[in-house]
Amino acid sequence: MKIGILGGGQLARMIALAGYPLGLKFIVLDPDINAGAAGLSEHLRGAYDDPALLAELAEKADIVTYEFENVPAHVAEFLASHTTVYPPANALAVAQDRLLEKNFFKDLAIGTAPFAAVDSLADLQRAMPEIGYPAILKSRRMGYDGKGQMVIRSADDLESAWEAMQGASSIVEGFVPFQREVSIIAARRPSGDIVFYPLSENQHSGGILRLATACHNDAEQAMAEDYARRLLEKLDYVGVIALELFDVDGRLLANEFAPRVHNSGHWSIEGSETSQFENHLRAILDLPLGSTQTRGYAAMVNFIGGLPETKEVLDLNHAHLHLYDKTPRKGRKVAHASLRTDDADTFRQTLLQLTSLAERVDDS
Repeated sequence: MKIGILGGGQLARMIALAGYPLGLKFIVLDPDINAGAAGLSEHLRGAYDDPALLAELAEKADIVTYEFENVPAHVAEFLASHTTVYPPANALAVAQDRLLEKNFFKDLAIGTAPFAAVDSLADLQRAMPEIGYPAILKSRRMGYDGKGQMVIRSADDLESAWEAMQGASSIVEGFVPFQREVSIIAARRPSGDIVFYPLSENQHSGGILRLATACHNDAEQAMAEDYARRLLEKLDYVGVIALELFDVDGRLLANEFAPRVHNSGHWSIEGSETSQFENHLRAILDLPLGSTQTRGYAAMVNFIGGLPETKEVLDLNHAHLHLYDKTPRKGRKVAHASLRTDDADTFRQTLLQLTSLAERVDDS
């Protein structure tokens, strides 16, 4: 069985690593000659919409998935007419457009921050009395890890914020007075079976995830599962999905969803009975889904822009290093370390050491 993946970065790399014990083979389409998954798969190098490469991918792959949501939706639709593609192209189309996504949440009775469409400075000015300050202006399409976003703190910022969008269709959102950011990761098979991972509590800086910690018996788990189930069933979704949420006094508001395996679930590689990557493969192949039970205390720390010495991480008991084979660069995710232990005190102490290492090499 050969799995095609649109995108060949670290997520594709981790999908492949999870698939090899299952006897799976991989082929990735990615324009980067140094794509992180290239050494673990056949590599079709070129644009995601290259007709010849797409035809080759459809011919060689038994099933196609993707590792990031900025693959053009029409590419997934084209491939779906020639082979099986999961998650479905409609999920990709919704996730790629922040306005469609917010309205999708609204239709499912899932709360969000106040929002409005913005296609001109006049639109932005009209929206602000209802949205309120502070707010954030985001491009409707593309943008990740804080890119394509401008904070608006007062009316004096409106003109410069709109100019920064360079005319791109946008959405303005009110700030949410949240106590924490969380995400829930779930997997669904074509047969409709669903499994949920425990909530991850996430810490961001500069729009980039720095730390994700698995939550035990979280009070908001059932609410998060309910929201994720609504998404999965409405989209007739197959594969792993991640739903990012704000916790506001015990009420969860949706921020966005990612139709793929997700950075906040990397702790599941060592910290769950079955990782999100293996369950993604099980889901798209309609195989029985694995247990998502955590094994003790688990967390993940990202290394952004720079790397510590391998020995420094491996010196820490219960820490596991995952290198992405990417050249360090300002603001770039180049590796992560996960932590898993049965002892709460050891977990807290080692996590402090890991986060200290990450802060020291951070070049974001």
